[in-house]
Amino acid sequence: MRDFRHLENIVTLDYDREKCIGCGACPTVCPHEVFALRGDKAELVDHGGCMECGACALNCPSGAITVRPGVGCAQAILYGWLSRVPLLRRVVAPDACCS
Repeated sequence: MRDFRHLENIVTLDYDREKCIGCGACPTVCPHEVFALRGDKAELVDHGGCMECGACALNCPSGAITVRPGVGCAQAILYGWLSRVPLLRRVVAPDACCS
């Protein structure tokens, strides 16, 4: 998943380095390695790799990260992948985006 990309420059991920306490939660929970812990703070190393799942923001105890999930429509992409699996095709509606 490291090579996965949304459309460039539409990701809603915002990171305030000043608020970061260096807990390491964001690089731990991010499935696309958007963050790395460097020194005593997290660093945003791949902004365009964000799929807007919101895991980093939900796990950030200091509120240094905000994301508006669904703007880049990660849900639609996941539904698309799942709908290609014959068994799941009947369960997942590929056109049921962000509902």
